[in-house]
Amino acid sequence: MLLAVACVVAVLSPLIAGRWPAGLLLHRWRLPWLVWVTLLVQGLALTAPLPRGLVAVLHVATYGLALGFLWINRQIPGVPLVGLGAASNAVGIAVNGGVLPVSPAAAAAAGRTHREGFSNAAVLEEPLLPWLGDVVAWPAPLPLANTASVGDVLVLLGVLLAAWSSTRRLGRSAAPPEAHEPRSGEVTAR
Repeated sequence: MLLAVACVVAVLSPLIAGRWPAGLLLHRWRLPWLVWVTLLVQGLALTAPLPRGLVAVLHVATYGLALGFLWINRQIPGVPLVGLGAASNAVGIAVNGGVLPVSPAAAAAAGRTHREGFSNAAVLEEPLLPWLGDVVAWPAPLPLANTASVGDVLVLLGVLLAAWSSTRRLGRSAAPPEAHEPRSGEVTAR
């Protein structure tokens, strides 16, 4: 939830400077349905009473779908960075049986406790590649206290870059600048 909220804030952040993320919001994304399928499958995997092995496979598969979407839209500034962050998380999840490892210290700082059943991120006894897991804490006194991974930070930076890379001033027309320039032989008052 913390990463989702941070990404929404990142997308809206140009508004603070009187700009809007036109390039990101108006872009014609290729195969956008992959995002919805990813979210649907991940929601199902993490909430439905399914066998643990199937949940782990579905969880890893959602990253494959997301990475496919990011790959075909990689020409957008910031999207490759989002892809690198997602790939980092995917590797951490895949090598740990469908669970992103969480640092015990980060979990304690965020006030995260062990839950019964499958968790997409949890403290593991002997995690593989633990540095790819949630090693950063957004501490408990803060709203949405949680942990974050290096991949999450890369995703957030990529979203910020995508949001700011093609902003426009608020109130400016959507027409390209050349549409406002006088034609050859045209006289304009200055």
